[in-house]
Amino acid sequence: MNREILKSMDTGHIPVQRLTALLETFTLKHAARMLPDLLETADLQDSSCREFLLAVLETEVKGRNERRRKRNYSAAHFPPNIRPLEEFDPEELESGITHAQLSVLKELSWLDNCGNLVFAGPPGLGKTMVACGLGLQAVNSGYTVCFEKMTSLIKILDTAETERAAGFRLKNIKKAQLVIIDEIGYTPISRGQANRFFTFISDTYETSSIIFTTNKEIVDWAEMMGDPVLTTAMLDRILHHAKCYSFRGESYRLKHPDLYPKGETGM
Repeated sequence: MNREILKSMDTGHIPVQRLTALLETFTLKHAARMLPDLLETADLQDSSCREFLLAVLETEVKGRNERRRKRNYSAAHFPPNIRPLEEFDPEELESGITHAQLSVLKELSWLDNCGNLVFAGPPGLGKTMVACGLGLQAVNSGYTVCFEKMTSLIKILDTAETERAAGFRLKNIKKAQLVIIDEIGYTPISRGQANRFFTFISDTYETSSIIFTTNKEIVDWAEMMGDPVLTTAMLDRILHHAKCYSFRGESYRLKHPDLYPKGETGM
């Protein structure tokens, strides 16, 4: 059958438009868009049929992956002007995290295992920068990510049942493979809000990874939550598969104001 089709073709001149239409029929839109360049390259390199087919398929896969990356980046709701991890220099800290540890974290094996990360320490030491850098690394590697400051997450949890936008955002956050919760401890929360936050942590337990940035040590979280028993149960889930890093040193943000937008706090 295939040989009969090939024999019936006028191989001397097959319009590019026909090939493009066929690719689009199978929703190979990226390959269809790049087809003229692929054909030109194949002619110049005298590519075999297998080489050309491979180039077409790899072009489509690359295009789809890039489209997915852009979609995941937009859905993450990162803060403005996030920086890649390569721009963070841990040697400027007194302690907390090393180049070797960052290199291991960039491999994202902890994310594959639904592990959590806790970055604790005073403001200005780069906690958010590292968290977002890992989030960016995850998006570029094909993972889904959601970023929220603690105050925003609490508001979402408070209104998810009554406001459609909040409910939709909460659904996306719970489905994300990585959730970044920034600035825990900067604002006190009520008992009811603590309960809802505990429920959120329980719902994502061992199904998503979470990165926490906080200006409070873990032992001080009970005061923030207002319920030692609830806090103990929550930390049991958070720390079960977690690595904790306690940042110390001079404000990274004050030494590098060019890296941060005006008015940005935390980090």
